[in-house]
Amino acid sequence: MDDLKGRDLLSMTDLSADETLTLLQLAADLKQGNIKPICRKTLGLLFYKASTRTRVSFFVAMSQLGGQVIDLNVSAMQIGRGEPLADTARVLDRYLDVLAIRTFAHADVETYAKYARMPIINALTDLEHPCQVLADLQTVQECFGQLAGLKLAYLGDGNNMAHSLMLACATVGMDMAIACPPNFTPDPQIVERARSIASSNGTQIIVTQSPQEAVSQAQVVYTDVWASMGQEAQSDTRVPVFEPYQVNRELLTLADPNSIVLHCLPAHRGEEITDDVLEGSRSRVWDQAENRMHAQKALLVSVLGTD
Repeated sequence: MDDLKGRDLLSMTDLSADETLTLLQLAADLKQGNIKPICRKTLGLLFYKASTRTRVSFFVAMSQLGGQVIDLNVSAMQIGRGEPLADTARVLDRYLDVLAIRTFAHADVETYAKYARMPIINALTDLEHPCQVLADLQTVQECFGQLAGLKLAYLGDGNNMAHSLMLACATVGMDMAIACPPNFTPDPQIVERARSIASSNGTQIIVTQSPQEAVSQAQVVYTDVWASMGQEAQSDTRVPVFEPYQVNRELLTLADPNSIVLHCLPAHRGEEITDDVLEGSRSRVWDQAENRMHAQKALLVSVLGTD
């Protein structure tokens, strides 16, 4: 996918609809075992936050493509002692071919992208999580054979997942309804941007306090933890606020009869989702987790090219 070669992925808005769909097709092809090797390429993982799926899926994806991975330990690097990000970015740029960063402030990945010539991949910030959403879209497409015209309902905190999902849904022609408590709504600027994109595609981005309204006739029901990384101290106070937004069997009766349930994991069973739903017939959570590897493999092939 030459159009993406050398480019960064910091936000879902970095991809057009055609680019997103082409990436998903490439991910599907790679999932079938059509490997496009990346010889003598090195991926750096610079993670300031804990990770299971993102770390392992990137590592396996790059290894299967024939490249190598360096898992950079922030605490053992000079940035852990105050070296400016701009300096670290320019040094790593001389060693690596691509860098995936998982951090808190979105401005940090923008700084790396500014000072490094190699592609920078946002592997999660507090603002967005585009790599997860590529896997989400791949999973939806596998289940329904299409994206355009479907409705996705998201319940819970208006966090980085909500942001990337609404931008992605708007881009590919899906309706999205976000149900969250009044003090936990998504960033208004991102909502406005998503609605602007959606209006050009004839779709809607709805923000509501009603989980019933959001889930009504939805083909995809999505949830995430109520307290993201860095918000653990707020967990006890958030639980009673978010309880009405739990994805459970009763709420799913309002969704499309053929709907699927997604969760980016890790899940707090009994909080944002019940155990019977997570393990139930509508859950596609484990396919979704697997697709992290395939979607990221397609992304790596696209931004690096093949030898």
